[in-house]
Amino acid sequence: MVHLPVMLEAALGGLALVPGGVYLDCTFGRGGHSRAMLERLGPEGRLVALDKDPDAVASAEAERLRRDPRFTLVQADFRDLGAVVREAGLCGRVAGMLLDLGVSSPQLDTAARGFAFLQEGPLDMRMNPTVGLSAAEWLAQADERELADVIHRYGEERYARRIARAIVRARVEAPLRTTRQLAELVERAVPRRERHKHPATRTFQAIRIHVNRELEALEAALAQSLEVLAPGGRLVVIAFHSLEDRIVKRFIRRHSRPAPLPRKLPVAVSEPDLPLRDLGKRRPDALEIARNPRARSAVLRVAERR
Repeated sequence: MVHLPVMLEAALGGLALVPGGVYLDCTFGRGGHSRAMLERLGPEGRLVALDKDPDAVASAEAERLRRDPRFTLVQADFRDLGAVVREAGLCGRVAGMLLDLGVSSPQLDTAARGFAFLQEGPLDMRMNPTVGLSAAEWLAQADERELADVIHRYGEERYARRIARAIVRARVEAPLRTTRQLAELVERAVPRRERHKHPATRTFQAIRIHVNRELEALEAALAQSLEVLAPGGRLVVIAFHSLEDRIVKRFIRRHSRPAPLPRKLPVAVSEPDLPLRDLGKRRPDALEIARNPRARSAVLRVAERR
Protein backbone atom coordinates (compact mmCIF):
# COMPACT_ATOMS: atom_id res chain seq x y z
CA MET A 1 0.00 0.00 0.00
CA VAL A 2 1.32 3.47 -0.97
CA HIS A 3 1.72 5.76 2.03
CA LEU A 4 0.19 9.20 1.41
CA PRO A 5 1.45 11.91 3.78
CA VAL A 6 -1.46 13.97 5.07
CA MET A 7 -1.69 17.67 4.10
CA LEU A 8 1.73 17.58 2.46
CA GLU A 9 1.52 20.83 0.49
CA ALA A 10 -0.08 22.69 3.39
CA ALA A 11 2.65 21.46 5.74
CA LEU A 12 5.42 22.51 3.33
CA GLY A 13 3.75 25.88 2.86
CA GLY A 14 3.45 26.35 6.61
CA LEU A 15 7.12 25.55 7.09
CA ALA A 16 8.08 28.15 4.43
CA LEU A 17 11.27 26.20 3.70
CA VAL A 18 14.41 28.09 2.73
CA PRO A 19 17.08 26.12 0.81
CA GLY A 20 19.82 26.45 3.43
CA GLY A 21 17.67 26.03 6.54
CA VAL A 22 17.74 23.47 9.35
CA TYR A 23 14.49 21.55 9.82
CA LEU A 24 13.00 18.89 12.11
CA ASP A 25 10.55 16.17 11.11
CA CYS A 26 9.55 15.00 14.58
CA THR A 27 7.35 12.14 13.30
CA PHE A 28 9.23 10.42 10.45
CA GLY A 29 6.73 7.56 9.93
CA ARG A 30 7.55 6.28 6.45
CA GLY A 31 9.29 9.45 5.39
CA GLY A 32 6.68 11.11 3.17
CA HIS A 33 7.08 14.57 4.68
CA SER A 34 10.86 14.15 5.09
CA ARG A 35 11.32 13.18 1.44
CA ALA A 36 9.35 16.22 0.25
CA MET A 37 11.28 18.52 2.59
CA LEU A 38 14.62 17.26 1.27
CA GLU A 39 13.47 17.87 -2.30
CA ARG A 40 13.04 21.56 -1.45
CA LEU A 41 16.26 22.00 0.49
CA GLY A 42 19.50 23.05 -1.15
CA PRO A 43 22.99 21.57 -0.67
CA GLU A 44 23.50 23.55 2.56
CA GLY A 45 20.15 22.57 4.08
CA ARG A 46 19.76 20.00 6.82
CA LEU A 47 16.93 17.79 8.03
CA VAL A 48 16.87 15.91 11.35
CA ALA A 49 14.06 13.38 11.70
CA LEU A 50 12.85 11.54 14.82
CA ASP A 51 10.69 8.48 15.33
CA LYS A 52 10.41 6.17 18.31
CA ASP A 53 9.06 3.28 16.25
CA PRO A 54 11.93 0.88 15.42
CA ASP A 55 10.04 -0.30 12.31
CA ALA A 56 10.01 3.25 10.95
CA VAL A 57 13.72 3.74 11.65
CA ALA A 58 14.56 0.42 9.95
CA SER A 59 12.26 0.93 6.94
CA ALA A 60 13.46 0.82 3.36
CA GLU A 61 12.60 4.50 2.92
CA ALA A 62 14.69 5.41 5.97
CA GLU A 63 17.64 3.51 4.50
CA ARG A 64 17.25 5.28 1.17
CA LEU A 65 17.05 8.74 2.73
CA ARG A 66 20.10 8.04 4.90
CA ARG A 67 22.23 8.12 1.75
CA ASP A 68 21.54 11.86 1.62
CA PRO A 69 24.28 13.66 3.63
CA ARG A 70 21.81 16.39 4.58
CA PHE A 71 19.59 13.89 6.44
CA THR A 72 19.85 12.42 9.94
CA LEU A 73 17.33 10.00 11.47
CA VAL A 74 17.29 9.41 15.25
CA GLN A 75 15.23 6.80 17.06
CA ALA A 76 13.71 8.96 19.78
CA ASP A 77 10.36 10.06 21.16
CA PHE A 78 9.59 13.63 20.14
CA ARG A 79 9.22 14.45 23.84
CA ASP A 80 13.06 14.34 23.78
CA LEU A 81 13.52 16.58 20.75
CA GLY A 82 15.33 19.24 22.79
CA ALA A 83 18.08 16.79 23.78
CA VAL A 84 18.41 15.57 20.17
CA VAL A 85 18.74 19.12 18.87
CA ARG A 86 21.22 20.15 21.57
CA GLU A 87 23.37 17.09 20.87
CA ALA A 88 23.43 18.05 17.19
CA GLY A 89 24.51 21.58 18.10
CA LEU A 90 21.43 23.10 16.45
CA CYS A 91 19.59 24.67 19.39
CA GLY A 92 18.10 28.03 18.41
CA ARG A 93 18.98 27.42 14.75
CA VAL A 94 15.95 25.40 13.61
CA ALA A 95 14.01 27.15 10.83
CA GLY A 96 11.01 24.86 11.08
CA MET A 97 9.66 21.77 12.81
CA LEU A 98 6.81 19.46 11.86
CA LEU A 99 4.70 17.24 14.15
CA ASP A 100 2.32 14.85 12.35
CA LEU A 101 0.48 13.37 15.31
CA GLY A 102 -1.24 10.07 16.04
CA VAL A 103 -0.78 6.61 14.62
CA SER A 104 0.75 6.21 11.16
CA SER A 105 -0.80 4.35 8.23
CA PRO A 106 1.83 1.56 8.32
CA GLN A 107 1.18 1.04 12.03
CA LEU A 108 -2.58 0.79 11.39
CA ASP A 109 -2.13 -1.51 8.42
CA THR A 110 0.18 -3.96 10.22
CA ALA A 111 -2.03 -6.32 12.22
CA ALA A 112 0.87 -7.49 14.38
CA ARG A 113 1.18 -3.99 15.92
CA GLY A 114 -2.30 -4.24 17.49
CA PHE A 115 -3.61 -0.78 16.57
CA ALA A 116 -6.46 -1.83 14.26
CA PHE A 117 -9.67 -3.31 15.61
CA LEU A 118 -10.73 -4.57 12.16
CA GLN A 119 -7.75 -6.93 11.96
CA GLU A 120 -6.82 -9.78 14.30
CA GLY A 121 -3.55 -9.16 16.08
CA PRO A 122 -1.89 -9.07 19.49
CA LEU A 123 -3.24 -6.34 21.74
CA ASP A 124 -0.06 -4.25 21.87
CA MET A 125 -0.56 -0.66 20.58
CA ARG A 126 2.89 0.54 21.64
CA MET A 127 4.61 2.79 19.10
CA ASN A 128 7.87 1.42 20.47
CA PRO A 129 7.13 -2.23 21.31
CA THR A 130 10.24 -2.46 23.51
CA VAL A 131 9.14 0.20 26.00
CA GLY A 132 6.41 0.22 28.65
CA LEU A 133 3.28 -1.88 29.12
CA SER A 134 1.38 -3.24 26.14
CA ALA A 135 -2.35 -2.58 25.91
CA ALA A 136 -3.02 -6.18 27.00
CA GLU A 137 -0.78 -5.81 30.06
CA TRP A 138 -2.43 -2.56 31.08
CA LEU A 139 -5.94 -3.94 30.59
CA ALA A 140 -5.04 -6.92 32.80
CA GLN A 141 -3.99 -4.78 35.76
CA ALA A 142 -5.99 -1.52 35.69
CA ASP A 143 -8.97 -1.33 38.02
CA GLU A 144 -12.46 -0.51 36.76
CA ARG A 145 -12.29 3.14 37.77
CA GLU A 146 -8.98 3.72 35.96
CA LEU A 147 -10.26 1.93 32.86
CA ALA A 148 -13.40 4.07 32.75
CA ASP A 149 -11.45 7.27 33.37
CA VAL A 150 -8.97 6.61 30.53
CA ILE A 151 -11.65 5.55 28.04
CA HIS A 152 -13.77 8.60 28.86
CA ARG A 153 -10.94 11.14 29.00
CA TYR A 154 -8.93 10.07 25.95
CA GLY A 155 -11.70 8.51 23.88
CA GLU A 156 -14.50 10.91 24.85
CA GLU A 157 -16.61 7.75 25.06
CA ARG A 158 -20.03 8.23 26.66
CA TYR A 159 -20.29 4.51 27.51
CA ALA A 160 -16.89 4.34 29.22
CA ARG A 161 -18.26 2.89 32.46
CA ARG A 162 -20.14 0.13 30.65
CA ILE A 163 -17.04 -0.78 28.67
CA ALA A 164 -14.80 -0.75 31.75
CA ARG A 165 -17.24 -3.00 33.59
CA ALA A 166 -17.32 -5.41 30.65
CA ILE A 167 -13.52 -5.56 30.53
CA VAL A 168 -13.26 -6.37 34.23
CA ARG A 169 -15.88 -9.10 33.94
CA ALA A 170 -14.33 -10.63 30.83
CA ARG A 171 -10.80 -10.82 32.21
CA VAL A 172 -12.00 -12.93 35.14
CA GLU A 173 -12.76 -15.67 32.63
CA ALA A 174 -9.72 -15.14 30.37
CA PRO A 175 -7.20 -12.34 29.68
CA LEU A 176 -7.82 -10.04 26.72
CA ARG A 177 -4.95 -10.76 24.33
CA THR A 178 -6.13 -9.84 20.82
CA THR A 179 -7.58 -6.84 19.05
CA ARG A 180 -10.64 -8.77 17.93
CA GLN A 181 -11.41 -9.91 21.48
CA LEU A 182 -11.44 -6.32 22.69
CA ALA A 183 -13.33 -4.97 19.68
CA GLU A 184 -16.09 -7.58 20.05
CA LEU A 185 -16.33 -6.96 23.79
CA VAL A 186 -16.78 -3.21 23.23
CA GLU A 187 -19.31 -3.83 20.48
CA ARG A 188 -21.41 -5.90 22.89
CA ALA A 189 -21.09 -3.35 25.70
CA VAL A 190 -22.12 -0.27 23.67
CA PRO A 191 -25.92 -0.02 23.36
CA ARG A 192 -25.99 2.47 20.47
CA ARG A 193 -23.79 2.72 17.39
CA GLU A 194 -22.61 5.97 15.83
CA ARG A 195 -23.27 6.19 12.11
CA HIS A 196 -20.22 5.27 10.00
CA LYS A 197 -18.10 4.58 13.10
CA HIS A 198 -17.22 1.22 14.66
CA PRO A 199 -18.22 1.06 18.36
CA ALA A 200 -14.62 0.26 19.35
CA THR A 201 -13.08 3.33 17.65
CA ARG A 202 -13.05 5.59 20.69
CA THR A 203 -11.91 2.87 23.10
CA PHE A 204 -8.97 1.84 20.91
CA GLN A 205 -7.99 5.51 20.53
CA ALA A 206 -8.12 6.04 24.29
CA ILE A 207 -6.05 2.98 25.16
CA ARG A 208 -3.46 3.82 22.48
CA ILE A 209 -3.10 7.39 23.75
CA HIS A 210 -2.75 6.18 27.33
CA VAL A 211 -0.27 3.37 26.62
CA ASN A 212 1.98 5.71 24.61
CA ARG A 213 1.51 8.77 26.85
CA GLU A 214 0.84 10.71 23.67
CA LEU A 215 -0.66 13.88 25.09
CA GLU A 216 2.11 14.29 27.68
CA ALA A 217 4.68 13.84 24.89
CA LEU A 218 2.92 16.48 22.78
CA GLU A 219 2.93 19.01 25.61
CA ALA A 220 6.65 18.38 26.20
CA ALA A 221 7.49 18.75 22.50
CA LEU A 222 5.55 22.01 22.17
CA ALA A 223 7.30 23.49 25.21
CA GLN A 224 10.70 22.57 23.76
CA SER A 225 9.86 24.15 20.40
CA LEU A 226 10.37 27.57 22.01
CA GLU A 227 13.96 26.57 22.83
CA VAL A 228 14.97 25.00 19.52
CA LEU A 229 13.34 27.32 16.96
CA ALA A 230 15.29 30.25 15.55
CA PRO A 231 13.64 33.69 15.32
CA GLY A 232 11.25 33.44 12.39
CA GLY A 233 11.22 29.63 12.66
CA ARG A 234 7.93 27.87 11.98
CA LEU A 235 6.06 25.33 14.10
CA VAL A 236 3.65 23.16 12.07
CA VAL A 237 1.41 20.59 13.79
CA ILE A 238 -1.07 18.21 12.16
CA ALA A 239 -3.61 16.84 14.67
CA PHE A 240 -6.30 14.23 14.07
CA HIS A 241 -8.65 14.55 17.01
CA SER A 242 -9.94 17.21 19.32
CA LEU A 243 -7.76 16.34 22.33
CA GLU A 244 -4.53 16.85 20.37
CA ASP A 245 -5.77 19.92 18.54
CA ARG A 246 -7.00 21.53 21.75
CA ILE A 247 -3.53 21.20 23.30
CA VAL A 248 -1.89 22.72 20.22
CA LYS A 249 -4.43 25.54 19.94
CA ARG A 250 -4.09 26.47 23.62
CA PHE A 251 -0.30 26.36 23.47
CA ILE A 252 -0.17 28.70 20.49
CA ARG A 253 -2.80 30.99 21.96
CA ARG A 254 -1.04 31.14 25.34
CA HIS A 255 2.25 32.14 23.74
CA SER A 256 0.91 34.50 21.07
CA ARG A 257 -1.93 36.44 22.69
CA PRO A 258 -1.67 38.54 25.84
CA ALA A 259 -4.14 37.84 28.61
CA PRO A 260 -6.96 40.41 28.82
CA LEU A 261 -6.08 43.30 31.11
CA PRO A 262 -8.36 44.45 33.93
CA ARG A 263 -10.50 47.47 33.08
CA LYS A 264 -8.92 49.71 35.69
CA LEU A 265 -5.15 49.80 36.06
CA PRO A 266 -3.26 51.90 38.60
CA VAL A 267 -0.31 52.33 36.21
CA ALA A 268 0.34 51.87 32.51
CA VAL A 269 1.09 48.28 31.56
CA SER A 270 3.08 47.41 28.44
CA GLU A 271 2.14 44.44 26.26
CA PRO A 272 4.24 41.38 27.10
CA ASP A 273 6.85 40.19 24.60
CA LEU A 274 5.24 36.89 23.60
CA PRO A 275 7.34 34.26 21.81
CA LEU A 276 4.96 33.12 19.05
CA ARG A 277 2.88 34.58 16.24
CA ASP A 278 -0.27 32.59 15.42
CA LEU A 279 -0.49 32.01 11.65
CA GLY A 280 -3.80 30.17 11.75
CA LYS A 281 -5.13 26.74 10.86
CA ARG A 282 -5.95 24.80 7.73
CA ARG A 283 -8.03 21.71 6.90
CA PRO A 284 -7.71 19.26 4.01
CA ASP A 285 -9.76 20.03 0.92
CA ALA A 286 -12.34 17.69 -0.60
CA LEU A 287 -9.89 16.41 -3.22
CA GLU A 288 -7.37 15.26 -0.60
CA ILE A 289 -10.06 13.62 1.53
CA ALA A 290 -11.32 11.73 -1.54
CA ARG A 291 -7.77 10.56 -2.33
CA ASN A 292 -6.83 9.80 1.29
CA PRO A 293 -9.84 9.28 3.63
CA ARG A 294 -7.55 9.26 6.70
CA ALA A 295 -7.05 12.99 6.13
CA ARG A 296 -10.70 13.85 6.81
CA SER A 297 -10.24 14.74 10.49
CA ALA A 298 -6.87 16.50 10.15
CA VAL A 299 -6.30 20.04 11.41
CA LEU A 300 -3.01 21.79 10.62
CA ARG A 301 -1.87 24.73 12.74
CA VAL A 302 1.07 27.04 12.12
CA ALA A 303 2.93 29.41 14.45
CA GLU A 304 6.09 31.47 13.99
CA ARG A 305 8.83 32.13 16.56
CA ARG A 306 9.24 35.88 17.12
